[in-house]
Amino acid sequence: MTKEDSRIERIKYAPYRERIITAEQAALLIHDQAVVGASGFTKAGDSKSVLPAFAQRAAKENVAITLITGASLGQTTDADLATNNALIRRMPFQADAVLRKTINSGQVKYIDQHLSETIEQLQEKHIPQVEIAIIEATYINEEGFIIPTTSIGNSAYFASVAKKIIIEVNTAIPLSIEGIHDNCVPKKQPRREIIPIHTVEDKIGESFIRLNPENVVGVVFSSIEDTPALLPEPDHKTSAISQHLLNFFEEEVKKGKLTYALLPLQAGIGKVANAVLTGFKHGPFENLTMYSEVLQDSTFDLIDAGKMTFASGSSITVTEECYNRLLENFDQYKDKLVLRPQNISNAPEVIRRLGIIAINTAIEFDIYGNVNSTHIGGNKMMNGIGGSGDFARNAYLSIFVTQAASKDNNVISHVLPMVSHVDHTEHDVDILVTDIGLADLRGLSPRERAEVIIENCAHPDYRDELRDYFDRAVKEVGGHTPHILEEAYKFHIRFKNTGSMKS
Repeated sequence: MTKEDSRIERIKYAPYRERIITAEQAALLIHDQAVVGASGFTKAGDSKSVLPAFAQRAAKENVAITLITGASLGQTTDADLATNNALIRRMPFQADAVLRKTINSGQVKYIDQHLSETIEQLQEKHIPQVEIAIIEATYINEEGFIIPTTSIGNSAYFASVAKKIIIEVNTAIPLSIEGIHDNCVPKKQPRREIIPIHTVEDKIGESFIRLNPENVVGVVFSSIEDTPALLPEPDHKTSAISQHLLNFFEEEVKKGKLTYALLPLQAGIGKVANAVLTGFKHGPFENLTMYSEVLQDSTFDLIDAGKMTFASGSSITVTEECYNRLLENFDQYKDKLVLRPQNISNAPEVIRRLGIIAINTAIEFDIYGNVNSTHIGGNKMMNGIGGSGDFARNAYLSIFVTQAASKDNNVISHVLPMVSHVDHTEHDVDILVTDIGLADLRGLSPRERAEVIIENCAHPDYRDELRDYFDRAVKEVGGHTPHILEEAYKFHIRFKNTGSMKS
């Protein structure tokens, strides 16, 4: 069989073979001002041919779109779209430095959403309706339906409503990936059915993405792998955070609150969360499970170590080494994985039912337990809230982690009198962890929380000033949550004026 024959074999629905086009031809099918729903969740399963081709088209023509995905895109797609003025609006999450600049300049209108809510807002017509869907596929089955690749995100919904559908068949993905997907599109409110997930292993949908074949206007081939995640090895700070958490969980087991299997784990993306989970390889915990959004290297390391038995997510986002190991040996992992739409992986109903232990990353938190996970200096967007809010509000344990101080510890404190932006209020935060220590906030009043956070989580170089601020706020101002408003942002103002938060 020739290479071309093997590609064609991935289109098992014969009528689509007459609709094979190039990425450039597909890009021409996207009209100016269109609302496009594209596959892709944290650089996995994204459009690797058509959206980049549209970015190139926009470099020559005055065309732009509203782009809705699952989460961030890989390659340089978001950057190319932003650079070529091809974006009007972008939602619900991004992680690209170039796009970030256009968002913070006001050039691109960015809607930062809880990842569980995008489909609901589309169903209720609170945001513009998807007209064109671009979905990556491993192959197309005999009915014309899509077998997804390494993510689902919002793809199942996009394909169910779009009047034009472009399918990108990615031949770099092995056919063995079929079977791990669990696609469904819940009905709109108010008579939505119960989501019948009672264990992380439960499947409630179909292994393919259902669509109307008449709406497919083009099929494009690609053979580009997902952009690999960049995850440095755990350093002394992330290792310290991990150890504090492991010690905490051991104490919970000793108190009879948990077993050594814990409860299903969720972890945010990035080096800190990945390093924290990696630490579970060295602890006494076993028979672990995961109900999360992104399955990172740590997920597969724990499976390989015999520590984790099953993982549910919405995408697989791993380093190049892990990606190759995974795809080359996929049959070894297949019965231990499921990928779901993000409005299922992040559904508050399911998170509450399963009793998720949620571990997410903070940019900063304040002495009362409020967490900022999206903004730098109060006004500049970093990436977005993602799914952290979905899990924090509904988890059995809501945990946020960050380093106590950064830039050689002498420039930035991540524990502050008041956060510059609030994404997660004190009411949704149970545990705070830095490399210095852990603060258990359960059952504490604001004043008690302040004392525990300052003592256990603040870096020693900033602890005295934080303690002085709190003591004076109690004596001079008082109240349930004592603050000296004239000084609440003094760390941020000092950094703005001098380049350091240190006094």
